[in-house]
Amino acid sequence: MTRLDDPGPALTCSTGPDAAPEVLTPREVPLGGPRAMRVRRTLPQRERSLVGAWCFVDHYGPDPVAESGGMSVAPHPHTGLQTVSWLFTGEITHRDSAGHHARVRPGEVNLMTGGHGISHSEVSTPETEVLHGAQLWVALPDHARDTAPGFQHYAPPALTGAGWTARVFLGSLLGSTSPVATHTPLLGAELVLEPGAVLDLPVESTFEHGVLVDSGEVRVDGTVGAAGEMVYLPPGRSRLEVTTDPAGDPPVATRLLLIGGTPLGESIVMWWNFVGRSHEEIAGFRQDWQDQITNGGVVVGDGQDVADGRFGVVVGDHLPPIPAPELPNARLRQRR
Repeated sequence: MTRLDDPGPALTCSTGPDAAPEVLTPREVPLGGPRAMRVRRTLPQRERSLVGAWCFVDHYGPDPVAESGGMSVAPHPHTGLQTVSWLFTGEITHRDSAGHHARVRPGEVNLMTGGHGISHSEVSTPETEVLHGAQLWVALPDHARDTAPGFQHYAPPALTGAGWTARVFLGSLLGSTSPVATHTPLLGAELVLEPGAVLDLPVESTFEHGVLVDSGEVRVDGTVGAAGEMVYLPPGRSRLEVTTDPAGDPPVATRLLLIGGTPLGESIVMWWNFVGRSHEEIAGFRQDWQDQITNGGVVVGDGQDVADGRFGVVVGDHLPPIPAPELPNARLRQRR
């Protein structure tokens, strides 16, 4: 994945049911490669680093693969986090060093735990013509960040109501609870609302929430979010009112991702594909990866030739592993 620029310290905000929502605007980031698939990155940014333990949100597509080249992310490492993959269109093949080989499909969540260390690859399937979805990360709390790597898959049922459909892939909402295990209280759900829909959502008042707008436009507790934006709501609310405009020619449905969780309450350092607690720790993770993927100082040309170590070897993936970028000259800063 791409290197994270340091967004600086996050701003603080008031809490409670009357605290004003914030609108977070994404920035466009290239993932790399000859045609540089581009994504819209909503987290982290200067205004906000975390929503609960959610620390990273990339939103992409719909991209015609014939033009974008699709997704081809060679083996790369992770520590101290969980990755959450959610697709709207297309399919991606996942392989990791814990031996998991799976497809990421629309409406089905794949959650990979990095913990102590894991490496994986993500490649869109040959059959995929349009790629559209989101990749999200969850920072593991201190007591769990060195846990063993793992992988979970879940296909949530569709919940329906007057003008809306929902799929709850993490946590609980609308009477549906996901069996996927997390290390802090979290919420993750896809919502599709028809034009003119009004949805009154009971939510955990201890959670902060983010509403990522995939398509259309939405009003959350009176604050408008356009496609690509995220509406952030601080803790203190026990209900969220989500509404869509009945206008439009032709009227179109609005699709959202609702994420949330209790504030992490810990300072983290996040750089490239690592979440740690200090500059020195991140530098150590980087060195561990470089030691695994180089032979005589040269990056190996086949992912199966990677040395076994903290991050393991991605089973069955022959793409050359991705070397870590150079650390910045300045010290990496903690944020929360």
